Amino acid sequence: MVYPATPDGRYFVVRGRLWRMTNPALTTDERERLMGELGRARAALRRSAHAPEAERRRARRQVQAAKVGLGERGPVWWTDDAPDYNRHMAVNTPYREWYQGLKLAV
Repeated sequence: MVYPATPDGRYFVVRGRLWRMTNPALTTDERERLMGELGRARAALRRSAHAPEAERRRARRQVQAAKVGLGERGPVWWTDDAPDYNRHMAVNTPYREWYQGLKLAV
């Protein structure tokens, strides 16, 4: 499924909420390596549903580490000191007009 991306390429929108995009400065090899780690970490998290809490925490840390490496969490990857609106509703951010225009175009 393709989700709309903000004009500056920092976020994509799902059900009105902004989610940070992967850092575009990552090399293809690095991005693919981190996506593989993320996939394995998510699979471990699914498998740990009925496992001891320590195993679930370990899987969550692995997901977090992959997401930070991809630039989707943690420090922002852009350099213009713009604030991070990750997980904010688009209508409550400076992207409001863009998002509302997008909804009208659908």
